[in-house]
Amino acid sequence: MLTNLTNQTEDDPFSCYSPLLVGYRYFAVVLGCGVIITGTVGNLMTLLAFALDPRLRTRFNVLIVNLAVADLLYCTIMQPFIVDTYLNLRWRSGPLWCSICSLLIFISTSVSIVTLCLVAMSRYLMVAKRAWFDRVFSNCGLTLLLSSAWALCLATVSPLWPVFEFVPKVCACSFNRTRGRPYSTIVLFLYFFVGLGCVGVFYLLIYRRVRIASKSLQRYRISRKSSRKKPASSAQETDNSGVEKTCSFEMSSQVDLAQNTDNITCETSKSAEASTMGPNSSAANESPLDIVPTSPSATPAPTKATPSGHSTASGDDKEMKRVTRMCLAVFLCFLLCFVPYIFLNTIDKHERAPQVLYILSTNFTWFNSCINPMLYAVMNRQFRQAYHLLLTRAAAPFTCLWTWCSTKQPPPELKIEANA
Repeated sequence: MLTNLTNQTEDDPFSCYSPLLVGYRYFAVVLGCGVIITGTVGNLMTLLAFALDPRLRTRFNVLIVNLAVADLLYCTIMQPFIVDTYLNLRWRSGPLWCSICSLLIFISTSVSIVTLCLVAMSRYLMVAKRAWFDRVFSNCGLTLLLSSAWALCLATVSPLWPVFEFVPKVCACSFNRTRGRPYSTIVLFLYFFVGLGCVGVFYLLIYRRVRIASKSLQRYRISRKSSRKKPASSAQETDNSGVEKTCSFEMSSQVDLAQNTDNITCETSKSAEASTMGPNSSAANESPLDIVPTSPSATPAPTKATPSGHSTASGDDKEMKRVTRMCLAVFLCFLLCFVPYIFLNTIDKHERAPQVLYILSTNFTWFNSCINPMLYAVMNRQFRQAYHLLLTRAAAPFTCLWTWCSTKQPPPELKIEANA
């Protein structure tokens, strides 16, 4: 009986039956259903949070929404067919829909990579070149960038249409690795190696910029502490440290410093504070933050720094660091999900690796479409609050119904009969 079934599956191009998958398929079905539920709910909540919470409607979060749309496309359209294929060990939707699903899978993945690139670039421009960020990521610029990203991905993936087919080794619709070369190799190299490599370079530049600014700020604070130990008169008359004159000038012309800080000694410390502002705060979207040192010998009343101003700067600093760490975590999770799949498809040109490696590496890519909302909830306070509000509103009818049922009193007639 098993021999006859094996012979039938060998003649069926849409069957992925193998003794290995007979027991594993139930685990894959449970895993796939979990991805569908968590990915659909999480990405929908991200879209609703952006639409309903004014604090989240920033230019940077538009990129997060685009990433959520790509993941939602995968979770709601392609993943159910993949789960059905594992359950029946056969693709049951025909060759045309198999090609369409393959096209959509590659488009959603490539759009995610391009969006991650734009996210990393936006973070770097916000840290290093704020004026360029305002130009490139303006409303019109964002519309042009995102529409161009989808058009580019569609144009680069569409030539693979003739080689899209059902691949029994991964039990999913994909491309023929033999007939697809060399174009498929070029596309994979451009997106996964060049694209993700650019993301890594941007984050390294951000790290380098912030590290240099932090060191300069630390040196400035040490020099300021040393100047406080000297008498006030001698600190004003001497130029050995250069701190008093520089910071006094900065305090007396705070407005000018917001426009031109290239020739100020405290420029690096100011950049460190401005670079660590969060994109979700209104100040981060309008203008950089100016640092006003509080020297004991120079404290003009109009520009005197208040404790509340320092606390606001500290809060913005922490928020910017959290958002940057969140973006880096999204990138690292994407890398972790796809590295086994890309590595196996790059190294094993003749497909000699065991099927279990192909199955596991393919299943590992599923997590990419559902993990991002979890990262937003854990690492971003405003997204976490928006998610909590959405869940509270969604659960409100059930809570009211439960409260009404638990406190509902029987009619008076029943009470009389019970007493009788």
